[in-house]
Amino acid sequence: MSPPSAVENDSSNVGSVAASGPLTVDAIPALRAKGAPIPTGVAPGTSSDMFKSPYCYTKPQSKRWDHIFSIESKSRKSSTLKGAARYLKTPGLISLGGGLPSPEYFPIEQLSVKVPNAPEFAPEGTVLHANKGDVRDGKGLFDLEVALNYGQATGTPQLLRFVTEHTELIHNPPYADWQCCLTAGSTFAWDTILRMLCNRGDYIMMEEYTFSSAQETALPLGLKVAAIKMDEEGLLPESLDEVLSNWDEATRGGRKPYVLYTIPTGQNPTGATQSVERRKAVYKVAQKHDVYIVEDEPYYFLQMQPYAGADSEPVPPPASHDEFIKSLVPSYLSLDVDGRVLRVESFSKVLSPGSRTGWIVASEQVVERFIRNCEASAQNPAGISQLVFYKLLDEHWGHSGYLDWLINLRMQYTGRRDSMMHACEKYLPQEIAQWIPPAAGMFHWIEVDWKKHPGLASGKTRESIEEEVFLAAVDNGVLVSRGSWFKADGVHEEKMFFRATFASASSEGITEAIRRFGDALKAQFGL
Repeated sequence: MSPPSAVENDSSNVGSVAASGPLTVDAIPALRAKGAPIPTGVAPGTSSDMFKSPYCYTKPQSKRWDHIFSIESKSRKSSTLKGAARYLKTPGLISLGGGLPSPEYFPIEQLSVKVPNAPEFAPEGTVLHANKGDVRDGKGLFDLEVALNYGQATGTPQLLRFVTEHTELIHNPPYADWQCCLTAGSTFAWDTILRMLCNRGDYIMMEEYTFSSAQETALPLGLKVAAIKMDEEGLLPESLDEVLSNWDEATRGGRKPYVLYTIPTGQNPTGATQSVERRKAVYKVAQKHDVYIVEDEPYYFLQMQPYAGADSEPVPPPASHDEFIKSLVPSYLSLDVDGRVLRVESFSKVLSPGSRTGWIVASEQVVERFIRNCEASAQNPAGISQLVFYKLLDEHWGHSGYLDWLINLRMQYTGRRDSMMHACEKYLPQEIAQWIPPAAGMFHWIEVDWKKHPGLASGKTRESIEEEVFLAAVDNGVLVSRGSWFKADGVHEEKMFFRATFASASSEGITEAIRRFGDALKAQFGL
């Protein structure tokens, strides 16, 4: 019997109230009112099950994944001290058990942050306050007495509730027992995932060009990389199937890999975005070979409006939250009928990288193993980061305001991307440079035909020409990233690429930087 196919969820009823269907923004207040009161004490036990809608539990259970856990992960036990925190909710209990400092010794009495108001996001904004004693005084559900103390590895229930609801609104996972767990950033999450799923000497699969830090996290753990080929849409399912079908343990020096790491949207470094058809095809190969997918998605909400060209009018923003959500490429999580996807989420690209706050979504069994590792390592994101995000996202903006913010970001990044495309069309020598306008993310991947370089006749190699072009650009006042910095281990490069980002420079700065890069290319190639 063949495995069930990946499904594409219908989020068309966003904004309506449907007790028996997918969660909507308008249905959240009623869902919260019917649920149990949110825990407000120090380090309370919590899970996404407290916050998911009843509709989730009408779905089937995920598959079991006992066979993929590492030796380290299988040996981890629950934290004795963290587990004892469940007794703190006992009425009248005087705790002499845990090493929780008294909040009177926290020298921070008040926290004030100025944030913009939705949907205009003008700089005037509103000042949000958090104090010690807000919970005791009935002024809020989360305060400094709680945020500044120890917490659980799942994160605070206040922020966990928001990300759980957000996950259900956007992705509506097609199985019942999914969970979220807050993380101290995606890099920490990835390190934990590798320790949880892999043993030293194992292979993991990555795109042939990949996020350099992701590979640099894996290699010192004794892991090896099997590169999967890409095209303009990213990872190729045919290459994935070929690598797995023809795997020879003796030749490779390791067992057949079962973990795939992919950046499906606005891929770093290539900017490629996998279509829903591509994701379904990759998922089908994963089912065929029983592969577990790690979906790293920091750029998911940086999906942009289509590039219309230098002489065309910009495409207007989505007219509603419903239209915005339906415009998003369905995630692997939303297609995951087996529970074989672990989604790594991040606030870094949409709110603040310095917060070191994100979350993962996976089946309950996998998240439980992830939590066991976190209990004995980073524990949880900084309490102040969680408090600030709770005040902003839950108390101030709400889900509706957060969607407004994401639409605003889409249009801002669309403008930046368009500035870079216009500059490339104007200043880069197209007889040697070519590109595809990115549909998401913050990176532009430029291919340079190194075989037309005049130094080739004198024996210069691809590597030396790449070095010369890079240094010539620096000398001309612009820094771009060399494509070779991102190649997966063992990949032999036939082509030459440079990565340019449009995330931070102004429109004028982007234009000037591309002009300088174009001049460097022309000088290097004698054009």
